[in-house]
Amino acid sequence: MDVRRRHWYFAMMGTCVVLFVTAWSLVRLWSVPAAIGMCLVAMVIPPVAAIVANRRGPNERWFDEPRDDGPGSDAGTGDPESDAWWDELEGRNRKDHRR
Repeated sequence: MDVRRRHWYFAMMGTCVVLFVTAWSLVRLWSVPAAIGMCLVAMVIPPVAAIVANRRGPNERWFDEPRDDGPGSDAGTGDPESDAWWDELEGRNRKDHRR
């Protein structure tokens, strides 16, 4: 994971925790609707933080890396049915792994 994305993730999750704690320890004393609003905002932050943390950058070319099954190995995942499905999907013509 890129360092910048990691920093953004922790900043967003820290903001989420601060919003929850502040809402129910201080803000609720003056305004319960404001505390609920703060919690609603905090509720949206974790999914956004996960999306930011898992986003691929333009220099992360995971989709066109060659599949490394080891030197001279024709083994895939170890599950013959799964390997056959992936081979068909990827258009490979690998021999059947069923024994």
